Amino acid sequence: MKVLHFRELKKEDRLWFEFEGTFAPRAARENELEPLLQALEGCADGWMPDVVKGKRQRKYARAAFWKALEEEREGDNTVGFYRTQWPALDMMLEVTPPPRPPRLDITINLKPLSFFWDAERCRQFVEMVRAWASHYPASHAVAHSSDDLVLADFPECGRDKETSYRDGFDKVYEVCWLNVFGPKLVETVGRERMLSTPAWRVEELPNGCVLLVTWPTLADFASQEARLAQARAHAHLRPDLDFSTLLRTLRERSAMLAPVEPHFPPDLAPLLSRVVEAVPSHERQRKIAELNTWRPPEPEEWRPAESALPPDVEDIERAREHYSYLAELLVALLHTQVPSIFDTSPESLTDADSHFWRRDFPTRYPRDVIEERAVPSIGAYLGEVLVRHLGGQWIPRRNLEEAQVRVGNRVWFPFARARHYMRSRQSLLDCSLTQLYREAERHRT
Repeated sequence: MKVLHFRELKKEDRLWFEFEGTFAPRAARENELEPLLQALEGCADGWMPDVVKGKRQRKYARAAFWKALEEEREGDNTVGFYRTQWPALDMMLEVTPPPRPPRLDITINLKPLSFFWDAERCRQFVEMVRAWASHYPASHAVAHSSDDLVLADFPECGRDKETSYRDGFDKVYEVCWLNVFGPKLVETVGRERMLSTPAWRVEELPNGCVLLVTWPTLADFASQEARLAQARAHAHLRPDLDFSTLLRTLRERSAMLAPVEPHFPPDLAPLLSRVVEAVPSHERQRKIAELNTWRPPEPEEWRPAESALPPDVEDIERAREHYSYLAELLVALLHTQVPSIFDTSPESLTDADSHFWRRDFPTRYPRDVIEERAVPSIGAYLGEVLVRHLGGQWIPRRNLEEAQVRVGNRVWFPFARARHYMRSRQSLLDCSLTQLYREAERHRT
């Protein structure tokens, strides 16, 4: 059974759910966890896990779950839940048994977030959380957009990590789409105030927890109406905070996540689209807006053909063979992660650009390794693509940076381009291999 692993999927916004609760320490574990499974099976509308994993994966069934839990008996017992079909699910259940304070921690990641446009599906999710929070007293639980939580700096919410770890949820630092407030926080806020919060659903649970849902559907959390409801609830629970400031902050976060139409330079659109896909989803729209206004500088690594430097090597053919050998070193370096590198094609240049940018290659490796190994192999590979696809001709020089490839009425300096290319991560875009190739292609006749 091949499950959908998040790391293999497109980076996009998702549901983030976190639940920290307790359970009766003397109850039989099977009896105590039965309500959890019952609520999951009854309410996971369209996203029910079909794989459960302890030490190994099994098709989901109650018996498989108990087996997975049994495999993890040493220390904290952790069981994973996954799906083999869309939507993708990464759910973890962690049980901390006595003699430590018995805890039940649940996290759910589910993508895409758009799965929760449906009001009935959202209602079912709320009912599942209500059942869990009623049976397992929660210190807190939240469900919200993962991208928006990143922008909110949740759970630190402006605090340093040490303070956040020490104080926990001693105040209402953020109001999410779904919230479960534990009895301690309810008493801190004031039970009457908590229960009078203006929200879509507010319910006191039998164990003293309060369930609060700001809006009927999760996927439109960034809409004007949903943000207004979120700000009203937060300002009510924290009268020391200014409503207008809360609302402005929420709207600013919505603006950061609002879709932006790409308008990239045609030559670089395939590369820039991959750059956008590689950044975290909460940064993607801002990255698109940035790249829409960015234009790469014109390549400077060329001369008119009549100004070409003449060959100054003793054996021209041997020099060309050396360039081919250097290009093969790049193939050896990248062939696993960039299979197209075998093709020595314009498309493989774009694939290499994307790979080097994602890996932040210029800053990840020592400068001497970049200059002595990467630059020569990248320059040679670029030159080989010019030769094979544009009818270029090597003009060798003893100094690699002076070596040229004649294409039409220009000569190009691929090794010089490679050195400029490897100066920084931004240089990988400003001086991309793709752009130089497309410029040479335009000027080959």
